[in-house]
Amino acid sequence: MTGWLTKHGLALCAGAASVFLAPGIAQADSLIENVNGMTLDSEGKVIRFAAMLIDDEGRVKQLLDRRDKRPREVDFQFDGKGRTLIPGFFDAHGHVMGLGFGALTLDLSDTRTLAEALAKITQYAADNPGRPWIIGNGWNQEVWGLDRFPTAAELDAAVPDRPVYLSRVDGHAAWVNGAAMTAAGVSGASTSASGGTIVKIGGKPSGIFVDAAMDLFSDTIPAPRPVERDLALGKAQDILLANGVTSIADMGTTMQDWQSFRRAGDKGRLKIRIISYAAGIDNMVAIAGPTPSPWLYDDHLRLTGVKLYIDGALGSRGALLKQPYADKPGESGLAMLTSAQLKNKMSRAAMDGFQTAVHAIGDKANDEILSAIEELQLTYKGDRRWRVEHAQIVDPADISRFAASGTIASMQPVHQTSDRTMAEARLGPERLTGAYAWKSLLDSGAKMAFGTDVPVESSNPFSGLAAAMTREDAAGQPFGGWIPAERLNREQAWGAYTYGAAYAAFAEDRLGSLEPGKRADFLIIDQDILLSTPAQIRGMQVLQTWIAGRQVFVRN
Repeated sequence: MTGWLTKHGLALCAGAASVFLAPGIAQADSLIENVNGMTLDSEGKVIRFAAMLIDDEGRVKQLLDRRDKRPREVDFQFDGKGRTLIPGFFDAHGHVMGLGFGALTLDLSDTRTLAEALAKITQYAADNPGRPWIIGNGWNQEVWGLDRFPTAAELDAAVPDRPVYLSRVDGHAAWVNGAAMTAAGVSGASTSASGGTIVKIGGKPSGIFVDAAMDLFSDTIPAPRPVERDLALGKAQDILLANGVTSIADMGTTMQDWQSFRRAGDKGRLKIRIISYAAGIDNMVAIAGPTPSPWLYDDHLRLTGVKLYIDGALGSRGALLKQPYADKPGESGLAMLTSAQLKNKMSRAAMDGFQTAVHAIGDKANDEILSAIEELQLTYKGDRRWRVEHAQIVDPADISRFAASGTIASMQPVHQTSDRTMAEARLGPERLTGAYAWKSLLDSGAKMAFGTDVPVESSNPFSGLAAAMTREDAAGQPFGGWIPAERLNREQAWGAYTYGAAYAAFAEDRLGSLEPGKRADFLIIDQDILLSTPAQIRGMQVLQTWIAGRQVFVRN
């Protein structure tokens, strides 16, 4: 996800709905008893237990079955009443501040037509007369059934008196009105930096700015104050904890984001675990200096790598393809970096021990990053865990290169169900082999990590588990699954959302499973995840979320 929201957040004045937090439990040996406990080990095998002993540092001390003797002296005992206990989910790819800001501003993700979106924008502007800019996100012309992008003229009719800036659902395009272009000094003579497109009609900007072109507005939109950033972080944590996400890889952390995380940590308010990947080399150096940061706040925060972009998104036709788009033959996507620039940036990170996570969606983009890794690994030895974020469209001939180069495929299952019809239109049926190819990648020996790309998709991991197992959307379409050969089994999908995601972030020594010595981050859920159907999994609810043996969320 790119764009102004992930760079700056946004200025707002709103109260965040709070999640119920149970009273803190003293950090001493605790016994979680009478549970239907289950976790996966590093090999994906299920470990079952009926009780869990947690030490005074919030780590798993021992897993007990029903026949094991219980310790006689513990400082706290919790009766799970036979309910299912699983490890907390580790979202391998998300945008923490984007989630918080998006939840506190105009959200268009639930609109199904352009008319519905315009009505919601008009009402939001009327309800917030004091805001100098109307900021929002979540629009998707594909969902609206448009065969084109929306325009500034349509937005002007809804809000003529103030600038409006609305990020597309994937964060790779912005829809603005005339007042926003005037405020930013954008005209027919304006040009985008490399890797961006100003969509024009009759030689004039239409109101759509793709990828790097969105930077034309960065200096004009008011930046949020620290107190507003802290409010957004609090809201993001509320949402993640309610969805059972206890750890998240924050893709594209800015210095301002990092300062928000640190303020929360200093005040004891950082509840989720955030593994940061800096937004480019400059932020990487500014935040961490010469090496990745150490673990901070009892394993709640660390900067381990850098996030880079090689292309854009499929929905805005920014994904870099080997052949032109089927529905727009004159275009093949946008290269955010040349091959030389990509290798230079990756080398700069690798030389100081930073992990690289590179956004690559199109088949040409994935070819480019794999070629860069194959060249760089000759110089940079050891356990590098190169990451490709999304890996959505991969040439079948390139799939085996992931495992051969030790590259991790960091993917988001719900993207497949959201993007299915759009991918068919963009690529054509003959080029879909290798699209969202989870099973093929795993079978080739590649390591895989799953996430949600929140706020592009909901942070609820149960929807992703169901999608990975069925390749069907919430309505059960298409029946039997889209390219069903790429479905995963239950343990494979669950493992990618837990241990696999922790491994991808160099955190499997302390997170990702409930094994002795690891952090006791776990969930109490309303159904048995190993016995439920995919449809039941999709509807599962988190009843309680615990981090380091402390209860941090209870569903009312």
